[in-house]
Amino acid sequence: MTRLLSCTVGFVLLLLLLTALAGPGFSGQGQQNLDQTVRDFLDRHRGQWRDMNISESAGRYMYDLIIEKNYKQALEIGTSTGHSGIWIAWALSKTGGKLITVEIDEDRYKEALANFGEAGLSAYIDARLADAHELVPALAGPFDFVFCDADKDWYKNYFIAVLPKLVVGGCFAAHNVSERQRGQRWGTGDFLDYLESLKSMETTFAPGNRIDMSVSYKKADKS
Repeated sequence: MTRLLSCTVGFVLLLLLLTALAGPGFSGQGQQNLDQTVRDFLDRHRGQWRDMNISESAGRYMYDLIIEKNYKQALEIGTSTGHSGIWIAWALSKTGGKLITVEIDEDRYKEALANFGEAGLSAYIDARLADAHELVPALAGPFDFVFCDADKDWYKNYFIAVLPKLVVGGCFAAHNVSERQRGQRWGTGDFLDYLESLKSMETTFAPGNRIDMSVSYKKADKS
């Protein structure tokens, strides 16, 4: 009996260890079930996103990018009601990562929490109700993927706060930033000019319709 009990305990401990090592990016039937839950949620809400949420095209672009680069430590500045966070967290469920997302408006924050739960992605999201001006500089990092979609005239400040915590090879994606904004000394134009002045960053723009996003990769720790 003692030997049987010992074997049983050992087997249970082994299962717990394997589960812990697997992390949140599980595979097999569990991932398939989650994928279906997310797809069903997005299908039900297609065309209903308001409150400055991103397009489906932008969401798919980030989803593919995170999986391709195997990013795991993500930050979103500006949750809104959660459309972008769902695409990001869905990708992170496959890489074994997690998202910190920050929203200042309490009503949008509460709606986002409900959407994350309905989509089955709450375990992959650390949603913060806070002023990003204060919280983002205080976050420890590191991050390998950052998505900025908040107050446009603060983009440069967000980037400066995040850059030391962005790993080499990491990505800083910013919504509503395009090539035509170069030279505009305000809002995202000022941010873009600063970004492109840094030798440590390589900046391009997401292709396709309704994405409207700059995508910058960190090449080195110093400019």
